[in-house]
Amino acid sequence: MIRPLIAGNWKMNGTSAMLPVVQEVVTGLSARADGADCLICPPATLLERAAKVAQASALAIGAQDCHAKEAGAHTGDLSAEMIADAGGRYVIVGHSERRADHFESSEIVANKAAAAKRAGITPIICVGETLEEREAGRTLEIISDQLAESIPDAVCDGSFVVAYEPVWAIGTGKVATTEQVDEVHNAIRDKLNQRFADAGASVRILYGGSMKPDNAAGLLSLQNVNGGLIGGASLKAADFLAIYDAGISNL
Repeated sequence: MIRPLIAGNWKMNGTSAMLPVVQEVVTGLSARADGADCLICPPATLLERAAKVAQASALAIGAQDCHAKEAGAHTGDLSAEMIADAGGRYVIVGHSERRADHFESSEIVANKAAAAKRAGITPIICVGETLEEREAGRTLEIISDQLAESIPDAVCDGSFVVAYEPVWAIGTGKVATTEQVDEVHNAIRDKLNQRFADAGASVRILYGGSMKPDNAAGLLSLQNVNGGLIGGASLKAADFLAIYDAGISNL
């Protein structure tokens, strides 16, 4: 049994007024069974403050991106070491919004994931197809290529997380059917097993396409869905905790 990970990606949302949401999640987890790992990735401006709120609790704090280099002339960027120093334990790399808006290639994503490993934090490596690619019947081809090119050899011990996020289901309210999710997650598991042998069987695979309290239970019940990468629903503690509850109810 793989321990689920319920991860919240706040994206470019949140000022100091959102820190009480972190506290609500901390309080909510303290009253619940310890059945899953829980993570919030706030914007970088809140990273250190959120980590202090969550200190010594069941809630981990992470970042939404990092630079591949440890230091240097990279104005506006944060290294994985800086994230770790601020209290971050995870970092999302290769999110479709970064791939699209910042033209990040899978090679760049792999270098960022390797940087996370170097800094001692866990990379959440995102993969996913566009609507055009799905309609062309290329979903598994795209996912296979992204996995091969985005996961560095540095994490051959399985010290990473994969998040499948169909691009057409992010922020649109559309959700892949359980059959579609099952097919892709099973294919991801097969690829991980082929490349990483025993370690591939323990890597957590998250679903990241508009997971909400009302659909979480069905998605999280699938064999190779080991948690969720939650967007909008993670901005409200009650919704986020409801998804956590759905995750532990399947154990």
